[in-house]
Amino acid sequence: MKIAENWKDYQIIATGDGYKLERWKNVYLLRPDPQVIWKSKTDLFAYPKLNAFYKRSEKGGGGWKFLKPMPDEWEISYRDLSFKIKPMGFKHTGLFPEQAVNWDKMTSLIQNAGRKIKVLNLFAYTGGATVACAKAGAEVVHVDAAKGMVERAGENARLSGVESGIRYIVDDCKKFVQREIRRGNRYDAVIMDPPSYGRGPGGEMWKIEDSLYEFVQLCTGVLSERPLFFLINSYTTGLQPMVLSNILTLALKDFKGSVEAYEVGIQTDEGIPLPCGAGGMFVGE
Repeated sequence: MKIAENWKDYQIIATGDGYKLERWKNVYLLRPDPQVIWKSKTDLFAYPKLNAFYKRSEKGGGGWKFLKPMPDEWEISYRDLSFKIKPMGFKHTGLFPEQAVNWDKMTSLIQNAGRKIKVLNLFAYTGGATVACAKAGAEVVHVDAAKGMVERAGENARLSGVESGIRYIVDDCKKFVQREIRRGNRYDAVIMDPPSYGRGPGGEMWKIEDSLYEFVQLCTGVLSERPLFFLINSYTTGLQPMVLSNILTLALKDFKGSVEAYEVGIQTDEGIPLPCGAGGMFVGE
């Protein structure tokens, strides 16, 4: 497991009973986590500094319950990167802190490449990876179907001092990649964070188990002759790192490089790491 351990503005204080208690700079949130299947040592809902918690509904969905005054949105930082945080639907806050392990790796690869790197970030959400790559000196094309998330990515880039080098696209990722292949556009790196389930603007069904390999194969069509890296992130429960490794190994067999797959997580104040998904990365020679 790769642990995101260099955070100062974020920490996991405690876990248990399906929840994780977090500090986001000066704001304390309690959110559900499907990986937390053990018992809590204390009543996390009674934590004295708790500002808000997200409660699932038995009928599906859920909502936030606010206990103490807190800002509608606020900023947190990681290294020289800054992000806006806000309690959102489906328990989200607009950032996945465990991805810092991948931000660090990609930053190092880009800065040591010895050439200008062009990155394609798909299902790019609020732009954590986009900002990290652009800050490292890469040119980035950021693609997501949700206009609001793309706008938030632009805000995060500006907060981090990135005023140029990013092209923002609101579009279906598959259709965008198909057009880029037809146009002959090529990228030195691809990042993707695909959802478990989804529907395209034309009603197309996406199910990660059925669609991921074919989509990765498609994306190899936009790679340059010497790709720097290809990263797949997955939060789908049950999708093992070795599955990502196998997909990358098979789909990128015509490119020289190596594949690494791993769990990602964050160390909690309880002394245990909390698993937060999986990653698979191809690194070119």
